[in-house]
Amino acid sequence: MAGHSKWANIKHKKAAQDAKRGKVFTKIIKELMVAAKTGGSDPEANPRLRQAISTAKAANMPSDTISRNVQKGAGELEGVDYEELSYEGFGPEGVAIIMDVMTDNKNRTVAEIRHLMTKFGGNLGENGSVAWMFEKLGQIIIESEAINEENLFNDALEAGAHDFNKDEIDFLITTSPPITAEIAENLENKGYNVISSKIEMVPKNIIEVSESASSSLISLMEKLEEHDDVQNIASNFQLIPAS
Repeated sequence: MAGHSKWANIKHKKAAQDAKRGKVFTKIIKELMVAAKTGGSDPEANPRLRQAISTAKAANMPSDTISRNVQKGAGELEGVDYEELSYEGFGPEGVAIIMDVMTDNKNRTVAEIRHLMTKFGGNLGENGSVAWMFEKLGQIIIESEAINEENLFNDALEAGAHDFNKDEIDFLITTSPPITAEIAENLENKGYNVISSKIEMVPKNIIEVSESASSSLISLMEKLEEHDDVQNIASNFQLIPAS
């Protein structure tokens, strides 16, 4: 699939490790709360919340945890008030980086992110400096084990998917953001194992970075990904073997 960056594949491989550390649940809980805050607690009338619930279920979050945090976001229970922000900039090798952030202390968060960017040879830019290099798309990952590729391809297209690709391990289905959760649910009902269902910023073009020159870049991406306030992170690089 054109534009799908290497970092997206790296992230999916790290997902199980992140879940063990509670990082995945922390990020999903914030999204549930903000989605409910901005659009109400009814997922049928709130597409963003419906997507957040789909993501939570794919991560095996307990139903009572989902419900409780939706209620907190909607103001039905007491909870933290998170602010949504987006940060953009450039990492080593001129790689574009864009981050979705949710925080209860904007000044602390931007200072910490700026410090990480500088520490690893990058710099934080103005809003809009790299956003034009990305496109917001739905990304559904389907486990490939014991799956008939042709059947999945037909079922995905019939459900309304835009693109279909076999990555290194699993199947990646690309959709329009508003119908991502609907397509994921459709495929799950047909017996497919949905590993993840998310809205992501997908790069329009890729920068090739030699593995020999990627140490600082990978370290920066990992540190940003591990930051508690960073919900999603996207970049536009592809690692290539050193010559």
